[in-house]
Amino acid sequence: MGEFFALACAIVWAVAVIFIKRSGETYSPFALNLFRVGVSSVLLVATTLAAGQGLYRADVPLHVYLTLFVSGVIAIGLADTMFHKGLNIIGAGVSAIIDCLYSPLVVAFAFLLLGERLSVLHMLSMVLILGGVLLASRIEPPEGQDRRTQVRGVMWAVGSMVALSFGVVIAKSVLDDVPILWATTVRQLGALAFMVPVALLSPKRRKYLNAFKPSRDWRFALPATIFGSYFSLLFWLAGMKYTDAGIAAILNQTSTIFVLVLASIFLHEAFTRRKFVAATLAICGILLVTLS
Repeated sequence: MGEFFALACAIVWAVAVIFIKRSGETYSPFALNLFRVGVSSVLLVATTLAAGQGLYRADVPLHVYLTLFVSGVIAIGLADTMFHKGLNIIGAGVSAIIDCLYSPLVVAFAFLLLGERLSVLHMLSMVLILGGVLLASRIEPPEGQDRRTQVRGVMWAVGSMVALSFGVVIAKSVLDDVPILWATTVRQLGALAFMVPVALLSPKRRKYLNAFKPSRDWRFALPATIFGSYFSLLFWLAGMKYTDAGIAAILNQTSTIFVLVLASIFLHEAFTRRKFVAATLAICGILLVTLS
């Protein structure tokens, strides 16, 4: 059953990426992320309460709350905003290839911050994935976009993976002693607690807060949130719980393939030979990380 949930996570996330890309046509990166974090926080709080876990746990030290909050600010508030920015520029296909940086970056940060072991296979996987990312950065930019803009989009996407993996490793040190669903909800609330004041203090606050006003644009933004920030997360948790972490990780990463296919169908992004080679290199790198 765990394999089913892990594969479902990959498919649901791929669908979410298509909706996120379409949402980026009408929402700014920060506004879309604020909307996603706000709506998903409500859903996650409801789910956590329904699971009987509560939001306040007297047995959890203050530093655990603070660590999860900081992780949420970095891995959700900052990383997802950068992800939206990069996705708007480079498209879903190239973005999916760059997302493969997540696993080796987590390994690298765990080595630097937590003292975890870094093997030869880990280093080889990083070389393969970086090769895929560099090749992806050389993919012909969309019509009307120059190479410099394409590279800037790649850098936003890479930056989002750095922030995401760093934020996850920060949280890793406290995850062993608390329920995963509860910790996920607290991280999401941490991101929301950071983003709301930023939005209110910004000269663009009206534009940001208007994202929560029901409109025709919700036909993309709401599915993007429900699929990408709620269902994919629950499926990911279930996959990790009911099958081996390595198997779940491999099945999760098939989202790269699903995104490439869906982007070619619904976003009319060309599925070129260079994209195929870049994706193959990146996925082979992911397999090495997982097997090691």
